[in-house]
Amino acid sequence: MTEHKLVCAQSGVRLDKFIADSEIGISRSAAAELIKNNLALVNGKAVNKNYKLSEGDTVAVSVPEPVAYEAKAENIPLDIVYEDSDLLVVNKPKGMVVHPAAGNYDGTLVNALLYHCGDSLSGINGVLRPGIVHRIDKDTSGLLIVAKNDFAHTSLAEQIKEHSFTREYEAVVFGSLKDDAGTVDAPIGRNPNDRKKMCVTPNNSRNAVTHYSVINRYKGYTHIKCRLETGRTHQIRVHLAYIGHPVAGDTVYGVKNEKVNFEGQCLHARKIGFIHPRSGEYLEFCSDLPDYFSNFLKKLQNISD
Repeated sequence: MTEHKLVCAQSGVRLDKFIADSEIGISRSAAAELIKNNLALVNGKAVNKNYKLSEGDTVAVSVPEPVAYEAKAENIPLDIVYEDSDLLVVNKPKGMVVHPAAGNYDGTLVNALLYHCGDSLSGINGVLRPGIVHRIDKDTSGLLIVAKNDFAHTSLAEQIKEHSFTREYEAVVFGSLKDDAGTVDAPIGRNPNDRKKMCVTPNNSRNAVTHYSVINRYKGYTHIKCRLETGRTHQIRVHLAYIGHPVAGDTVYGVKNEKVNFEGQCLHARKIGFIHPRSGEYLEFCSDLPDYFSNFLKKLQNISD
């Protein structure tokens, strides 16, 4: 059980919303469940989830430890671009979740890796994320590196931390970018109004930097390349939406009711480069644009002609 003590700074807010908006990082429904089980007390007393707090109220929240879940191996085909005894580079298809989580405990990349690699995956990120050094979103396709041992995992994670790890994406964005190249340097944190979303905010955020350049322009859309300097959750999607050019097909941060039909979010992790943990050699891999992406570009070309 993890204990949290929160102090209300503004009167009138509901207890369940106050807990969900705090640094604990749980949903409003999860907060309501804690309140129901007397695991969230106001000034030492049990109250209802719709209790309105007063300024200065102390809220003691007890969060049970998560139930241990061990990912299971599944015979799922993998598109392996490179593999040796320390690591492998995988080309993840759009629609595949990287690691098990609530609502997605099977059919993930981790389930496939466990079948392919057996026990040969790093354990630094625990039983739910063995070998996972970095992630890409479910609806983002492209290259991902996986560590087979803790030695490789530590080295690769340090390269990401030091920004020496090459990660380049291609995306189609809504609208026409004013400049042919630019940088978005804006901190990213949880959206205070929706804990499942991220946003540019100075509060409880981490620095985030994305460099972009235009590849081609179409009627109403722009094909761009993005290079990550940092790697925050949903970084490219949030940054592009922040400058008014969200990724085409992005159902979370994108434009509603786009006029052009597409086959989902147009964001692909095209290139990955790193120093091999054991040999010290710089390796770089590039993947072809998947069919959904190429088909969308053809559709835009036809519209623009």
